[in-house]
Amino acid sequence: MVYAILILGLVAGVPIAIAIIATLLSFMAMGEAPYALRIVAAEMFKGLNSFPLLAIPLFVLAGEVMNESGITGRIIAFANVLVGRLRAGLALVNIWASVIFAGLSGSAVADTSAIGRVFIPEMEKHGYDRSFAAALTAASSVIGPIIPPSIPVIIYALIVSGVSVPALFMGGVVPGLLLAVFLSVYVMLTVKIKPGYEASDLVTKPARQAVFEGILPLLMPVFVVGSILAGVVTPTEAASFAVAYALVLGVLVYRNIKLSSLPRIFRDAMLDSAVILIIIAAVAAANWLLTYNRVPNMLTDWVLTNVDSRTTFLIAVILLFLFVGLFLEGIAAMLVLVPILHPIAVGMGVDPVHFGILVIFNLMIGLITPPLGLCLFVAEGVAGVGMARLTRSILPFFFVEVLVLIILTFVPETVTWLPRTLGY
Repeated sequence: MVYAILILGLVAGVPIAIAIIATLLSFMAMGEAPYALRIVAAEMFKGLNSFPLLAIPLFVLAGEVMNESGITGRIIAFANVLVGRLRAGLALVNIWASVIFAGLSGSAVADTSAIGRVFIPEMEKHGYDRSFAAALTAASSVIGPIIPPSIPVIIYALIVSGVSVPALFMGGVVPGLLLAVFLSVYVMLTVKIKPGYEASDLVTKPARQAVFEGILPLLMPVFVVGSILAGVVTPTEAASFAVAYALVLGVLVYRNIKLSSLPRIFRDAMLDSAVILIIIAAVAAANWLLTYNRVPNMLTDWVLTNVDSRTTFLIAVILLFLFVGLFLEGIAAMLVLVPILHPIAVGMGVDPVHFGILVIFNLMIGLITPPLGLCLFVAEGVAGVGMARLTRSILPFFFVEVLVLIILTFVPETVTWLPRTLGY
């Protein structure tokens, strides 16, 4: 009965947080209803009563300000200098603009929205199929939450005690770049060049000017991540610095943000943050109930008794998260499953940083898989090509990303090398 409430809620399109809260209340109301309500409310509050969680709304706000400040065009111009002259250059600029944008927003959805508005019509104008352009934009946006700074990394570090944010940040650098390289190689090998493909007027600035104008936006992730790695600030303090830096660029340097626009920007950031935080609160209460009933302990004991191979365990985790990513938002899935699976992974000798990046990478692929992939919906909203057509176009990119995931899984040095080199 309890599980039926959760499943029916999700199928009916009820927000995941509300479905979880309703399920918890129905389960605990089998005892004393007022007592159940107090427990759920208290555990939700405890789940949000965390100073590091402040980094989430701050990074969301920084991303909103950066989007509003007009840096997207500067990022595209800089990426064009890097790869625009290569074969299928416009598609490559799309991918590597996402890499640069990842260091600013840490959000795949923000990446899809900001870059998609520019690239999808521009790529269609120069001979690319519109659905291909939308699929490429959505697929490359997955890089956003993998390269630091990253909101999912901060949440993962909050879930799992003992795993440092700097280590996870550095663990995501090589996987993010590896994904960009594989997507670039696939595009260069498969796109059929037609006359006009490379004759883009997307960027008309001289190379020197494009590089110069790209320096200031690129300094933000250097300062933010560098200050965290140096131990000067916490992730929350670094997020507040990111907001201040973005405001200085948008209001004083580029002057694309008017003071009258700030209330709207803060409101949008607040709404986006509230969606994430209410999920965290609901899942915190669910995790308390699972722990109270010793479900993680029983599952851990069963797996350690019946699964004797680390390889088998990792394959099972990949399949589980790919399946869960079809139906659950990544952060919600992480909050539910990581507290259970992380102790099992550590017990089997999997490096905690390696496992964390695998989980995040895995769930970010879910952003481009139907029926509930958020980046798919955003890309389709911009392109207007229909979900069926977009799904067909994104399938090859999905398999490319799964290939990268397999490499990361069975070559753990791709994740752990950089953090260990830097002493984490």
